[in-house]
Amino acid sequence: MKINRRTLNDWKREKYFLPLSFFKKICRLAKLKEPSNIEIRPPFWSVRKAAKIGGKIAFQKYGLVGGSPEKRRQKWLEWWNKEGRFNLDKYFVAREIFRPQKNEELAEFVGIMLGDGGITKRQVIVTLNSKTDRAYSIFVKKLMERLFKIKPSVFYEKEESTVDIYISRTRLVSFCKSIGLKVGNKLKQGLDIPEWIKGNKELEISCIRGLMDTDGCFYNECHKINNKKYCYPRLSLVSHSCQLLDSVFEILQKLGFSPKIRNKRSVQLEELKIYSDISV
Repeated sequence: MKINRRTLNDWKREKYFLPLSFFKKICRLAKLKEPSNIEIRPPFWSVRKAAKIGGKIAFQKYGLVGGSPEKRRQKWLEWWNKEGRFNLDKYFVAREIFRPQKNEELAEFVGIMLGDGGITKRQVIVTLNSKTDRAYSIFVKKLMERLFKIKPSVFYEKEESTVDIYISRTRLVSFCKSIGLKVGNKLKQGLDIPEWIKGNKELEISCIRGLMDTDGCFYNECHKINNKKYCYPRLSLVSHSCQLLDSVFEILQKLGFSPKIRNKRSVQLEELKIYSDISV
């Protein structure tokens, strides 16, 4: 279904309403007849009701929020005439960033972004697990700071057990686009390793490391034969992007590994060896 497992659990717990398109897809995948007694609500059906409730509570608690609109307007004009119009670069022009060279650290950052990263029109963000990835989140924060000479902001979401490491800079978004990263839904735009990384062994290794650290996993595949249990170590990278899987497969082959693509959704290494000159 190409959704996060947490999303499915939220629908099961009725924390959120289930979108009609996914309801139909679930029925189709499970080969179930769609029930006729469902209620379909229009988009943003709850906004007006929620706004009224929230506004009423805010007024009871704080009174008129923000004070007089006319007074705010006068204060803004005073600020504009005294300071604002003389500092347009400070308030209205996108701030500059440091643009690093295409090196191993930048390639690793690209791998991280291909895995757990996301880019909006104004923001570059990496989302990790706040518990299992706590040490790694510190590494990512320091890496971004070294690359762009900007101290990233960090936000912990306790209920979701996630940590967001982000930088809000329009010119950083433009720079990320220039090195092959996508703004918005990266899967729909053909997620893949940028061309400037392919063909350079050191850059490829760094990018694969970033990918594996975010979207990869290590596990033991166990089988029971004649009442004996046999376990084999596996390294796996899961992605819904066929282009990305093919690129990773080719790079691992060039590095001397014997990768396999399983179920058209993961690249796996089944015979793990230690290479003295490769750290993945």
